[in-house]
Amino acid sequence: MSQVIPEQWAKATLDDIGQIQTGNTPSKKNPEYYGGLFPIFKPTDLNSTQVITKAGEYLSDEGKSVARRISANSTYVTCIGATIGKTGFVAVEGTCNQQINTISPYEGINPKWVYYWLISPNMNYEIISNSSSTTLPIINKSRFSNLSTLLPPLAEQKVIADKLDELLAQVESTKARLDAIPAILKSFRQSLLAAAVSGKLTEEWRDNQVNLPSHEKLLAAIKMERFERWVTSELEKRAAKGIKSKDDKWKDKYPEPISYYSDPLNRTNINDIPDHWLKTNLDTVSILTTGKTPSTTNEANWNGNLPFISPAQVHKNGHILEPARYVSELGAKTVPVVVKDSILIVCIGTVGKVGILDSDAVINQQLNAITPLPMVLSNYMFYWSKILYPWIIETSRATVNAAIINKSRLSEAPFALPSLEEQTEIVRRVEELFAFADKVEAQVNAAQLRVNNLTQSILAKAFRGELTADWRAANPELISGDNSAEALLKRIKAEREALAVKKKPVKKTNAKQVTPKKVKSE
Repeated sequence: MSQVIPEQWAKATLDDIGQIQTGNTPSKKNPEYYGGLFPIFKPTDLNSTQVITKAGEYLSDEGKSVARRISANSTYVTCIGATIGKTGFVAVEGTCNQQINTISPYEGINPKWVYYWLISPNMNYEIISNSSSTTLPIINKSRFSNLSTLLPPLAEQKVIADKLDELLAQVESTKARLDAIPAILKSFRQSLLAAAVSGKLTEEWRDNQVNLPSHEKLLAAIKMERFERWVTSELEKRAAKGIKSKDDKWKDKYPEPISYYSDPLNRTNINDIPDHWLKTNLDTVSILTTGKTPSTTNEANWNGNLPFISPAQVHKNGHILEPARYVSELGAKTVPVVVKDSILIVCIGTVGKVGILDSDAVINQQLNAITPLPMVLSNYMFYWSKILYPWIIETSRATVNAAIINKSRLSEAPFALPSLEEQTEIVRRVEELFAFADKVEAQVNAAQLRVNNLTQSILAKAFRGELTADWRAANPELISGDNSAEALLKRIKAEREALAVKKKPVKKTNAKQVTPKKVKSE
């Protein structure tokens, strides 16, 4: 990635500015190597901007003695795998595993500047483009050492590092505040639902109403609706079978709803609802249906127009996703068809996930459907079902082998029924406030994207010399002559060569010493 740089800067390689090392992992076959105080860093320990002082694992003194020791204030860069390029500035002496290359800056190179350079867009491009891959991308020590680098004079390196410390700390602070908002919105939505189905959300609204029905009237009305729904269903079944009734004695077979609800731990706080609301159960206010899958061996049951819904199609926000299969008219005759606006609850496995149907559908046996009676708004039932989650989890745990809640147990679930007018007001307020929360969440998501891009934008400016342009103009003596980047590189090269000569072993010779012959005097 070519770019225009300040004329006072030099070009070099990573090998020119620091000692490059690849980590090694002491053998796990020697447990005595582990459990001490010497940190061994892995890619999972690295992050993008925070100074790192702690590792996920530590070596003993024995492990330390066989590990490749990396000096403090070095930069660690993941060199293999999906997280290639993941970087961390490690402020303590330590070591790392073989998935990491490290660079320990030479004297005259600012360590924090090196770190920021390695997380810049320039170096990200260099690392990715110079990696090789068979099954995983990898950049070995040799290629890593030869990556191109820009080098400002030492004084400017420090100014750049200090400015980036300040600016990126502000970015991180902003990001942390933004990252906290989704949890706040989630808590807001949960509190809103709790207030809605307990009557607190519409407390002032009720105070301004007259002639709201008592819970006795609500119960009488809902029982009448339930009976009429059953009668209609039975008549349709009888007509389909060609059965003609001489009298109404068949109506004596009507199954009365259960008269109790089960919530011994008060998971739904149903005891806290307004006095004139009806405390009842799902069996009283809805038709419950357990799903069934049409025979998969008969292809004629499939490829129709009726969606086939499984738990995978129930999104966490309540929407129903596009199904993978559709049931034919023939298949629909062999299983229950659940009508639009029914509430779906996952009853096996990931129990408690709730959705609301946007069309008629067939559901599989891992789902129970709740079809509200006319006196219950579907959206109000949906919101109530959302707060049922603690009750569902508690109830399903009573099953020995797996988390499951069958139709019989679900029918005992508590339900708080206000008047239809109050349900309408509850739904209106909840949807209005949810829409507000959704708008805030969208704004937060957009802001998070901008903040995430901001870090890279600031780094790019820094390494185009834009952050320090005014500083260079005001301090020409600190970036020229002996203080220039070229002079710095020459000093580093000379010091390395001198050190290499000093370390070079002296060759021993086995030649015999020759004693000079004495010359006879005349």
